[in-house]
Amino acid sequence: MGRIGIPVALLALQGLVSATGCPYADPANLQARATNTPGTPVSGAIVDDSAGYLTDDVGGQIGDQDSLRAGERGPTLLEDFIFRQKIIHFDHERVPERAVHARGAGAHGTFTSYADWSNITAASFLKAAGKETPVFVRFSTVAGSRGSADSARDLHGFATRLYTDEGNFDIVGNNVPVFFIQDAIRFPDLIHAVKPSPDSEIPQAATAHDSAWDFFSQQPSTLHSLFWAMAGFGIPRSYRHMDGFGVHTYRLVTDAGESKLVKWHWKTKQGRASLYWEEAQILAGKNADAHRGDLFDAISSGNYPEWELAVQIIDEDQALAFGFDVLDPTKIIPEELAPLRKLGVMKLDTNPTNYFAETEQVMVSPSSNLSVNIVSVFLCGGYENGEARKSCTNCCCVTSYVSDHGRRGRVGFADMQDNVGVRASG
Repeated sequence: MGRIGIPVALLALQGLVSATGCPYADPANLQARATNTPGTPVSGAIVDDSAGYLTDDVGGQIGDQDSLRAGERGPTLLEDFIFRQKIIHFDHERVPERAVHARGAGAHGTFTSYADWSNITAASFLKAAGKETPVFVRFSTVAGSRGSADSARDLHGFATRLYTDEGNFDIVGNNVPVFFIQDAIRFPDLIHAVKPSPDSEIPQAATAHDSAWDFFSQQPSTLHSLFWAMAGFGIPRSYRHMDGFGVHTYRLVTDAGESKLVKWHWKTKQGRASLYWEEAQILAGKNADAHRGDLFDAISSGNYPEWELAVQIIDEDQALAFGFDVLDPTKIIPEELAPLRKLGVMKLDTNPTNYFAETEQVMVSPSSNLSVNIVSVFLCGGYENGEARKSCTNCCCVTSYVSDHGRRGRVGFADMQDNVGVRASG
């Protein structure tokens, strides 16, 4: 006969499992990654189970890993709940890939402020010289699928999450300072145009086909970004050798209520470098994971990449003084007219230990971005991770108190002690 199911309560009475539930909840079994910055969401999620035993998802010990059968040669029995649990989890464990930026890599690190910048912002992570804030960065391509090549010519995502003591602060950006469109209603059209042709599903992670060029030719606003992509910025030598930009114009507000318009810039300290087109093509065939591997190997060997955070600052009464709308993401403000001011430095020094949990499921928020992007990114993240997005390792706030409107329903992990749906704000 195969394995015989034994109730968890009976195992607890026999001292075989903890009566309090899953052994993963036992503090003695929790071992945070030694190199991880204390206080990040990852710290409490790392479990050293190398010397443990196999359990079901509620902590019941599994005696063996064979199916429960009707006799030695009989079929698997439907009452085998461990078998059902394992198969059902397997059938649902993959999530839909992102509509854009599906191919990516990430790393943890620390942001350090150069000075007290309370003269331009009330954000606490910029209000003291030397103040350190944990960060997570996800680099990515845009058009290609999750299994496409890193070296395809494309704009690249540069999404940064800072786990501040006031909550998460995200800068959703790319490796060029402009975007293809100004009107967000064109966004689905843009993505449909650069994706593979609907009849053949080719080319993968490339825009060298009629639908893309038709869109570019009919939308003159795309030309600025297209020139950046066709230059070396479209084929960076590695993620470590590319800059990042917030693209949009943001507003920083001080404690006194004074505000400035700013453009975010991440300047690589490794030096900006690109591939030759021939190199990019060879890498796509010989090592599709070139950029992923470069970032992971550099951090593993102690060669930690760094970027300086800088801003262009514009007085709000000067917003129309440049001859164009500074809120238009298809245009740049020349650095000669608005010089960069360096605020701090970011160092990435820790690789993920679980790509799916830390990199694939991370969802950065464009809450300070275009209103349509807020809706689109939120819905895409919800479609990919469902209600579990609230509990994803890299999506949780480190220190912030959370009491949302959610009660019961799917994946209602939080134990909200009251049933009040509306209360005083603040």
